[in-house]
Amino acid sequence: MKAKTLWYCTSCGNESPKWMGRCPACGEWNTMVEAPAESAKGSGSKGRGKPAVGDRKPVSLKEINRSEEERLSLGLPEVDRLLGGGIVPGSLVLIGGEPGIGKSTLSLQIPLNSSLSTLYVTGEESAPQVKMRAERLSGGASGQDSPTLIFCETRIEDIIARAEEIKPQLVIVDSVQTMFTDSVDSTPGSVSQIKEVAAMLLRFAKESGIPVILIGHITKDGYIAGPKILEHIVDVVLQFEGENRGAYRILRSIKNRFGSTSEIAVFEMTGTGLREVVNPSEMLIPLHEEGLSGTAVCAMLDGTRPLVFEVQALVSSAVYGTAQRSATGFDTRRLNMLLAVLEKRAGFHLSAKDVFLNMAGGLKVSDPAADLAVVCAVLSSNFDFAIPSDYCFAGEIGLSGEIRPVSQTPRRIAEAARLGFKSIFISSYSKDVTKGVVSEGIRVVKVADVPALVKALFKN
Repeated sequence: MKAKTLWYCTSCGNESPKWMGRCPACGEWNTMVEAPAESAKGSGSKGRGKPAVGDRKPVSLKEINRSEEERLSLGLPEVDRLLGGGIVPGSLVLIGGEPGIGKSTLSLQIPLNSSLSTLYVTGEESAPQVKMRAERLSGGASGQDSPTLIFCETRIEDIIARAEEIKPQLVIVDSVQTMFTDSVDSTPGSVSQIKEVAAMLLRFAKESGIPVILIGHITKDGYIAGPKILEHIVDVVLQFEGENRGAYRILRSIKNRFGSTSEIAVFEMTGTGLREVVNPSEMLIPLHEEGLSGTAVCAMLDGTRPLVFEVQALVSSAVYGTAQRSATGFDTRRLNMLLAVLEKRAGFHLSAKDVFLNMAGGLKVSDPAADLAVVCAVLSSNFDFAIPSDYCFAGEIGLSGEIRPVSQTPRRIAEAARLGFKSIFISSYSKDVTKGVVSEGIRVVKVADVPALVKALFKN
């Protein structure tokens, strides 16, 4: 007898008895995958008796005694800050990222740096391979002092049973796509397997109070592999960003039920693992001699963390007749819009010139405050005029050429002043820019539009 199958949407988890090109629930195209239907054992829909009643009872909100939840330190200050002060007991944390970006490295550094007794479950490596990596991360030490137990297993029932027996302070599962349960008749990594495994681990974490960290792969589109319901089940979603060939990685909080989602942590990949970068601005400031054209420094805000980084531009005559537009770490469509504003509102003819843009340090910038620095870098390269290295920029440019204010300008000014910049250019429409600025010694230059910016910058 042929096993019954259903079609699942990988975006929202909606079930359908047949394939559909477009999911009727979320409207996404080509997201339906076939998987065996879950067993209906234990379902009470066909029972005629009264459903069983548990011992738990509803509690009035005012009767709940709220005490400050004690968080557990993971031994990495930047990760603790990203989680809101440490990991909450009984929480389920999901860490996602591309292959080779450092997910397994971070998951092994956590038990090596913390004093928590940890059950490290691996479904991708053998125990000797894990020890080899631990020795590399600990600088040659064998790691006997770390209270970490390595468990090579993929059956989730065995993992939960072993965790209930050992009662560790932390459980790490690498990765959720390799785990499976006997209750679902499908291969590991399928939609139904991932959904059931995550639900069982969530139930274990809430009932035992032991926090669980899951490692998850992502698809070629940049989304965590598996059903979208996986991200709804977990309490915290952290995602790695950055180029595999580059040295720096950004761990970004996508979802956090116990803290802010406007935080990032920056790491540097070294021969001994991931090194925390406490002050990212110092690694992103210019690393070349003064007097070079085509560079400008931007005061960006990534979440709630101010960053100062360099924008590099190169403008040259088009060789093949059609001008090229290329941007690394910046939206190319946004660059085309800024070039059109320069030509229409300020009279700079750049349509016959190639423009190449690069965000230094391998960052992917989405903050509109970078518009001002991009325009200044392009004009600097076009005129072959070097912008002073102690100038900083923060402002959004509109289609009419006006320079619009950006959020939390005082924090940007304070970060630029702390790093030794002497002048910062902002929108003239910004109000109360000195409120909350504790640093002194920086000149705030207000400009209203692009022509005023050119006059203040290039005609001094």
